[in-house]
Amino acid sequence: MSSRELILGRVRRALADVQGEDAPIERAYLRVHGDLSIEETTDLLAENLADYRAIVHRCTADELAATLAGMLAARGSKTVLVPPGLDPSWLAGADVDQVPDRLESTPYELDRIDSVVTACALAIAETGTIVLDGSPDQGRRRITLVPDHHICVVRVPEQVVSSVPQAMERLDPARPLTWISGPSATSDIELDRVEGVHGPRTLEVILVG
Repeated sequence: MSSRELILGRVRRALADVQGEDAPIERAYLRVHGDLSIEETTDLLAENLADYRAIVHRCTADELAATLAGMLAARGSKTVLVPPGLDPSWLAGADVDQVPDRLESTPYELDRIDSVVTACALAIAETGTIVLDGSPDQGRRRITLVPDHHICVVRVPEQVVSSVPQAMERLDPARPLTWISGPSATSDIELDRVEGVHGPRTLEVILVG
């Protein structure tokens, strides 16, 4: 008996009592962590976003335009990349040059943009994660990876979920999903943290509601 036959025989014996491949798989994931209100879930989201070094702001829908204008002015941004479906009222009060996302834009052109403003698909409280799905108000993936400053708007409570399993139930797996937990960061073998290697150095999140 060859080594290959020996190994495969052991695999077959180990799987002898396993149901067929069409048998249903129980997915009893924990979906809600504690009996949290939407306010407490939003607080948890803000806390975990901050743990990942995102900068968190809160405002009402009526205050959003002024909040965005103030953030862009504070950073000194002169140019802002705008997805095609972004609500134009969001940047109505900002003194910036709005640059539309164009298919022919090169990485070098995108790198010269000061900031990008997008919406999101969902925000996950337990992990402090923002999920983008390429919808018109979020644009293509590359516009949130090349510019050094990303502002993401999260609508509360409709876009906030407690857990990853809850998010998976609501997201379309056929869409180009981008999961963001804080600004781009990595570390070497000595755990020296470096930000901005493969994405923006600064992530600011506005919780609107």
